[in-house]
Amino acid sequence: MKHVYFALLLLLLWSCNEEKPSRLFTSVAIESIYEDSLNIRALEIIDHTLAFSANKGFVGTVDLNSGKVFGTNIQYDSIHPEFRSIAHTATDVFVLSAGNPALLYKTGDNGKFELVYKEEDESVFYDAMTFWNDKEGIAIGDSMEGCLSIIVTRDGGLTWKKQECSALPKGIVGEGAFAASNTNIKVIGTKTWVATTHGRIYYSDDKANTWTVIPTPVLHAEATQGIYSLDFYNDKIGFAIGGDYTKPEVTKKNKAVTVDGGNTWALVADKAAPGYKSCVQFIPNSKGKGLVAVGFTGISYSNDTGATWTKLSDEGFFTLRFKNDSVAYAAGKGRVSELIFK
Repeated sequence: MKHVYFALLLLLLWSCNEEKPSRLFTSVAIESIYEDSLNIRALEIIDHTLAFSANKGFVGTVDLNSGKVFGTNIQYDSIHPEFRSIAHTATDVFVLSAGNPALLYKTGDNGKFELVYKEEDESVFYDAMTFWNDKEGIAIGDSMEGCLSIIVTRDGGLTWKKQECSALPKGIVGEGAFAASNTNIKVIGTKTWVATTHGRIYYSDDKANTWTVIPTPVLHAEATQGIYSLDFYNDKIGFAIGGDYTKPEVTKKNKAVTVDGGNTWALVADKAAPGYKSCVQFIPNSKGKGLVAVGFTGISYSNDTGATWTKLSDEGFFTLRFKNDSVAYAAGKGRVSELIFK
C-alpha cells in the first residue's frame, strides 16, 4: 500500500502542474575559466566569486566579473592536503581535507587560512561540508568505531565537535560517503540530508541534534556503488544519483526521487541512461523538474524530475553549481569551467 501511495504522489507532482520550466535545454556551451594540474571536486558560488578547493593543498577563487584568479597553497608540516570539501559563511571560507589527518581550515583575520580542527586516525576520511547559517555548520565522513563521522560547529566555525556514536544511528561496517563532489549532504532550514555509500539517507530536522536513517532502493552491493550525490529543490522534492565509477555504463538502480522530504524514495529511469554520475543539481526556477548531472562520463539533463534524460555533452566534470537558471560552473580534472545551457 505504501508503494501505491508514493506512486500516486509522484503522479500528482508530474501531472497537476502543467506549466513547463521557463526554458528547455538542448545544448550546453562550455568555456574554461581556470586550468591547472589539479583535481577539483569542491566549489561554491559566493556572490560574484567562485571559490574552489583541490588536491596539492590548493584553494582558489575566480572573480566572476573580472575573471581574475587568486590562489594559495596550504601546507601542514610536510603534507599538502587533498581538499575535497568547501563551504562558507558570510565572513569566512572553510576547506576540509580527505584522509588522515583530517584538517579543517577557515580564513582568518590576517587573510591566511587558520587550522580550526584536526583529527588523526588511520580510518579518518571526511567527505562533505556545508553550513545551515553563519553560526552552524556540519561535515560528514566515513564510519569510525561503529557510526558515521559527523562534526558540527555552533560558533561560526571557530570550534568543531565530533558527535558521539551513542547519539547517532548504528552504522554499517564500511559505510561512508563518497568524497566525489561535496554534494552528498544538503541542508534547507533546519533540515539535513546525508547520502551514504550504502544507499541510505541520514535525516535530521533539528540541525544534527537527532538523526534517523531512511533506506533507498539505490544499488549498493559493491564498495564502489551507492549514492554519490543528492540535491533537494525544496524541503519536499529531492533527487539522488550514484552508480559505480568502475562500471560507469551500468544504469541499474542508480537514480531515485522523493516527493515527501526524503521519507520514501522511488527509482526513476531504471536501466536507462545516465549511468554513473558524481554530482546532481536542481536547476533554479524549474519547479523541481529540471536536473543536471555531471561526471567524468559527461553532462546529462532532465526536464521531468529524472524520469527521462538527454546527454548534452561528453565533457567530464566532477562537480557543479548553478549561478542562475541557465548558467552554472563546473570543476573537474585540471579545470574550472562556465557552463551556459541553451
